[in-house]
Amino acid sequence: MRNFSWKYFTLTGDVESFMLYKEMAQVGAENGSVESVQDQDELAVLDLEDASG
Repeated sequence: MRNFSWKYFTLTGDVESFMLYKEMAQVGAENGSVESVQDQDELAVLDLEDASG
């Protein structure tokens, strides 16, 4: 769900999808999956670089 919301945000610029992305990151961090959240953030940055380049 987190990847989808990020991808949707990068394609559309929809603020609500970005807010969902951040909320999912916060929930993941609260549940102890900090490493997973960091990995997903790295993938999201790479995806954004691919989309802009």
